[in-house]
Amino acid sequence: MGWLVALALLLVPIVEIYVIIQVGQVIGGWPTVALLIVESALGAWLIKREGRRAWAALQSSFETGKMPGRELADGALVLIGGTLLLTPGFVTDIFGFFFVLPFTRPLARRALTAFLGRRVSRLGANGLGGLGGTLGGPASGGQGIPGFGGFGPNAGTSGPRPSADNVVQGEVIDPEPPK
Repeated sequence: MGWLVALALLLVPIVEIYVIIQVGQVIGGWPTVALLIVESALGAWLIKREGRRAWAALQSSFETGKMPGRELADGALVLIGGTLLLTPGFVTDIFGFFFVLPFTRPLARRALTAFLGRRVSRLGANGLGGLGGTLGGPASGGQGIPGFGGFGPNAGTSGPRPSADNVVQGEVIDPEPPK
């Protein structure tokens, strides 16, 4: 995976420069610079708006006690998309808008969920540190997203189950009397 990031860091600037030059030859130099500035301004406005919406949705899910899976994914996508939008270039802007726009973000969220699910399942299947049992892999019997089932009713059940021998009998005593 590290070699893929290194390759992207080398190729993306080359592709961006090539596309900027091609667009500049078609529409001219100053209009190309103006288009890049307008895209950046539009991206900044969109990031601010969608970032606020994602933050509000995340806070709402915490207040209602709901597991914020979708909200966290949306926040991550807005963050990644914002970074891409603020990077000068047309190719990164296309991906940035795809991650940030509210009508394309569900597609990006599904792709991100599938990618992360495969990565975590692969880690669990390889037995690296027992991640399969703690993150909802095959050992935990988790539910929901493959590789992220550690939040369901079977969460954390990869270890031995308590038996009747492990139960301590007693009663709960309230330290303060009711008022």
